[in-house]
Formats: sequence, C-alpha cells, structure tokens
Amino acid sequence: MNTAKDGNAVPAEGAEPISCTIEELIERARSLAEGSRRILGITGAPGAGKSTVAEAVAEALGAQAARVGMDAFHLANTVLAEHGSRDRKGAPDTFDSWGYANLLRRLKDNDEPVVYAPVFDRSLEESIGSAIPVERAVPLVITEGNYLLLDTDGWAACRELIDEVWYLEVAESERQVRLVRRHEAFGKPHDEAEAWALGSDQRNADVVDATRERADLVVALTGHPKPASYAQA
Repeated sequence: MNTAKDGNAVPAEGAEPISCTIEELIERARSLAEGSRRILGITGAPGAGKSTVAEAVAEALGAQAARVGMDAFHLANTVLAEHGSRDRKGAPDTFDSWGYANLLRRLKDNDEPVVYAPVFDRSLEESIGSAIPVERAVPLVITEGNYLLLDTDGWAACRELIDEVWYLEVAESERQVRLVRRHEAFGKPHDEAEAWALGSDQRNADVVDATRERADLVVALTGHPKPASYAQA
C-alpha cells in the first residue's frame, strides 16, 4: 500500500494506480477505524465497483464501520422532471450536493447520539430518508459515490469532510459490461441499458475520470473474485 510512516495515505503521484487486494484495502480501512470518528470515501466512474468494495469493507469491519451512500442524495424524479433533467439522472447537478455535505458534517462532528442517513432504493429509483442509523460509537463511516472529488458547488465541501478517498480504476470494457448488466437487472431492455451505459453513464464517467488525481489512492483491485452481481456502482 502507498502509505507514509505515520500511517496516512500518500497522495497518488501522477494518479498512477496501485494494485492491491480487497484484503489490503480492508486492513487500510481498519487502521482508519482506530481512534476518533473518520470518514472514508470510495469513488470511481459508474460501474467501477464502489458499492461492492464499500460493502466488503463494511462487512469485514462489522461494528467498527457504517456505510452511507452519495446516491441517497439523488433529486426526486418529480424534481428532475420539473428541471427537465430526468434523462440526465446521475449527472452532478441532479444531486443535492449541499444536503450530502451537511450529512457528512453531522457524521464528522459526531455530536449526536445517532445520525439517521438516507438510502437510495434502485428498485424504486428514489431515496428513502432516515434509513441507516449511524451511532456515535462507530469510529469509521464509509461513503461511496461518483463525485467525491469534484471541486464545484457542494461537492468541494464534501471533499473537505472526508479524511481519505480511494479512486477505483477498472478496464473500460469491463466497466461498461457491468453497467449494462446492472441496468438490465433493474428492468431496462438490453438496447436501452446499453444506450444509457454508453450515453449518460459515459458522460458522467468522463467527469469522474477528470477528478482522479485528487484521490489519496488510485486502486486497481486484484485477486478479488467478482460475484455474479458485481455490476455495482
């Protein structure tokens, strides 16, 4: 792992990816969970495997970690329709970035006995409020999403509250296949799923890719078996 002597992450020089296993990432996260409340961010283009990695790390750490997602701050479909941006859902301006920053601030301050975070339900394509309890005793909050490194609007405020951000890198061909499978799994016909993955998703991927140099670690995951449902965010 690319770490300094004090155990903190060394910024990725030239954004060169570091090959490591999920076990190594889990141990890195475990070290972050020592002491007072910290926030770990996991980012990457759509289909890079953010949710899969976040879930694996959170499961391994058990009571030491809680997982919240950026996707829970999607604007509601009715709001997107009013804005004329329903067909661009997933773009940076289709989220409540300031609302996400406010949640991260509450989690970082850790002044409340429990913070209830929202969750995004992909089967509904809508968010559900107050669905994830994060108790004060939990030392590490894991959050994943596309735009953790974006330096505009509320996104920059989010980045300031995250202690360490990992950028997941994956081959474009594999990433796009995952996206098509994910869209199909949630009801889109193949042609529509492919059009969305190569259209809207790809435009968002280009935005995310431009932020990778701001990551603390750029990770190329190795040695981790991919389950059939590995077409994750």
